[in-house]
Amino acid sequence: MTSLSVDQIKIEKQQEYEGSVFPHVLRCNDQRTDLNSATDWVRMHASDLLASATRDGAVLLRDFPVSSAEDFDAIVEALHLPNFPYEKSLSNAVRINRTPRVFSANEAPPEVQIFFHHEMAQTPLYPRWIFFSCEIAAEQGGATPICRSDVLLEKLKKSCPEFVRTCTQKGLRYTNVMPSDNDANSGMGRSWKSTLGVATREEAQARLGELRYTWEWIDNDCLKATTPALPAVVELEDGRSVFFNQLIAAFCGWKDSRNDPSKSICHGDGTPLDTNAVAVAIELSEQLAFDLQWQAGDVVIVDNMVTMHARRSFSGTRKVLASLASMEANLFDATIT
Repeated sequence: MTSLSVDQIKIEKQQEYEGSVFPHVLRCNDQRTDLNSATDWVRMHASDLLASATRDGAVLLRDFPVSSAEDFDAIVEALHLPNFPYEKSLSNAVRINRTPRVFSANEAPPEVQIFFHHEMAQTPLYPRWIFFSCEIAAEQGGATPICRSDVLLEKLKKSCPEFVRTCTQKGLRYTNVMPSDNDANSGMGRSWKSTLGVATREEAQARLGELRYTWEWIDNDCLKATTPALPAVVELEDGRSVFFNQLIAAFCGWKDSRNDPSKSICHGDGTPLDTNAVAVAIELSEQLAFDLQWQAGDVVIVDNMVTMHARRSFSGTRKVLASLASMEANLFDATIT
């Protein structure tokens, strides 16, 4: 049994909500510890770490002996969760796998800001857990903002109650245009072949049919796909409700040579969003944001149902890695009927 010394610490601008601290920060005090000792500690405390991520929204592990994708992989593996391989996801971001479990964060250029979202909430298949690790912190900028969606929802209910009711009842529907080949210059440049795991149009159409998407083939072998109605508000196991969606990212950031944010999202019945209410949600997300200022070796555990994340633009080299896990052996599948 490891005797690793780990303490809870405070960092600047941490937030407190009804006794929980966001993010929960744990620092390893044993600077000479090795990776085996660290993974043993994580394995022994896995249940507590995951419970804290759900209660508090995120857990930051600082000064643990993590310096590579392989080290990060070992830490994630020690949590005993089913891997959610990125290549099986429907995410529209281009990423590069470093190990079967670990991949790069969004490969979009550094000047591109990625707006708040719950990972893959714009699809019927999404992970419960997200893990991040910093290999190289940016010279300037490059923070990963995180925001508690249960807190945001409570504030949004007070400001825009009718909008929240409509989102809850009708859900949201997303539309995006995928290129034939990966476009790393876009934050949503993953090809339809990669996204759907297919090689031909016929295979793509069969996969979209299974997912209950509608679609249209357009110029340059691009695929315009629209999801079924997906939830915008979800109730968690502990009774909390969260603003679980990709509304802000789609409304603000789904823009490239193929995509127009004004056409990317609507309610599940096809009716347009209340843009004034969306503006309030965007403002609240920034008010509630905690910017994770990365240090090399940091590892963050995020409950994807509780906390949404984003990316600030940056200069210099920045390398942040990610990994995903599901709660059960089967992936989630949520649609509104």
